[in-house]
Amino acid sequence: MSNPEVDSRARNRIAALAARVLTGGDLTRAEALELFRLTNRADIYELIAWANRIREHFKGNGVHLCSIVNLKAGGCPENCKFCAQSAHYQTSAPRHGLLATENILAAASEAARHGATGFGLVAAWRGLDEGPLLDVVCDRLRALKGQALVRPDASLGMIRNPTVARQLKDAGCECYNHNLETSRRFFPRICDSHSYDDRLQTLHHLRSAGIKICSGGILGLGESREDRCDLALALKQAGADSIPINILTPIPGTPLQQQSPMAPLEILHSIACFRFVLPTREILVAGGRAVNLRDLQSLIFMAGASALMIGNYLTTPNQPPTRDLQMLQDLEFEVRRDYTRQST
Repeated sequence: MSNPEVDSRARNRIAALAARVLTGGDLTRAEALELFRLTNRADIYELIAWANRIREHFKGNGVHLCSIVNLKAGGCPENCKFCAQSAHYQTSAPRHGLLATENILAAASEAARHGATGFGLVAAWRGLDEGPLLDVVCDRLRALKGQALVRPDASLGMIRNPTVARQLKDAGCECYNHNLETSRRFFPRICDSHSYDDRLQTLHHLRSAGIKICSGGILGLGESREDRCDLALALKQAGADSIPINILTPIPGTPLQQQSPMAPLEILHSIACFRFVLPTREILVAGGRAVNLRDLQSLIFMAGASALMIGNYLTTPNQPPTRDLQMLQDLEFEVRRDYTRQST
């Protein structure tokens, strides 16, 4: 049986932290960790309710939609333990070379038809350097920008040379995804073919080139709540504009194929905590939501999410975009259609 005095104290504490966030204040690491460590269901529901208010206050009633296409699939030399596209593991993920421009433009047109304003070119490789491959990628980006239906985005691995970031910017790339994935402490447990600092360096080059940063992570890798807290704080410090939250879908053939799935309420709890730590940023729920949240998908917005990836992911299916659009309509949310040819 719950203790009314303890329950009241927890509610008041959550409300006090929410009030600070709503008036432009920040949480300390200790305060953020306090929220991530909540275990009482009633407290978590209280947290979610306040996260909804924070989202409404800073982001309004509009939801940003984005979509991606696999520019180059499979054969990545990195050994990220969750990834179906790593060359280190035997999976059934598709493999193909660079997608033709006409296929990219057709996919972008389909995404725009369903309300997506951001459209990312994603490639399974270590990263980009100056040379012929970068030239080809820039050609694809220029074609996407010329179509003027969606914002040209990209997720092309690590960038070690600031000149590469500037060339991507000049070609039309407006937003670049490069996830930190998890906390610095836990990162070596999921990848040791490159470092956390390699990822932070990429974000630095992007920011210096004037490209918006989309960076988030994956929940359910086996990390602790403290790791999730530190990921949120690292993303805040890195200046990420958009925070994609993915939930692990274990892929047969990868080292994490037997990883236990996260409980739906734990996922919603985590999203709410990210909203408290990152009140003004776009929080986008992406891979794994349909499989892991099941009938509770619509509650991601109540927990603080303000953006959604529609269409299929890189190696796993999503529910049809029409179902996502119906979900938003039922919730009386508006799809933000704020991209124009003149966008900067």
